[in-house]
Amino acid sequence: MLEQRIQQHFIDSADLKYQTGPLLSKPISQAMQALLACMTSGGKILACGSGVSGLLAAQFASYFVGRFERERPELGAIALPGDMADPSADTPQASDPDRFARHVRALGQTGDVLLALSATGQSASILAAVRAAHGRDMTVVALLGGNGGTIGRALRETDVQISVPHERAARVHEVHLVALHCLCDGVDAQLLGEQEALS
Repeated sequence: MLEQRIQQHFIDSADLKYQTGPLLSKPISQAMQALLACMTSGGKILACGSGVSGLLAAQFASYFVGRFERERPELGAIALPGDMADPSADTPQASDPDRFARHVRALGQTGDVLLALSATGQSASILAAVRAAHGRDMTVVALLGGNGGTIGRALRETDVQISVPHERAARVHEVHLVALHCLCDGVDAQLLGEQEALS
């Protein structure tokens, strides 16, 4: 029984990734271009996520500042601090809805990119960060779930929305991680040149 349940997790995760690859390849490519434009003009990326998505934002920033799969000069990225254990973090009732927006207003500049993650698309703190980024004339790359929720509706035409059409947060996080890997790999390929894909 338990082994079947475990196997079903792998099947469901693989199925969703297989289905969303063609759907998300265009917005991920657009997001990659936004990150490249930011990097080549001397800008930085502010990454933030609600709850578990905050861990993914921190992982992304560490790949940019450190390295992904190849050695290269450091790229400017900052993971904004949040409370990963807050059960209301990815909801409209976040305990501190201004937690990321304060950092965006303090650190964000024109030409920077806000990389915002929310598995529900309903996080009050991510929504406030998006609005603060617009106030700083920043581009927003939003990794969301479902239909994009209130955050998706707040995005501008110059922003990029990568929405995973699924309601289960765990599955959305899994696809977000693949999307972040695609962004890191794509930026490296553009800056350093193509290399054979690793299996």
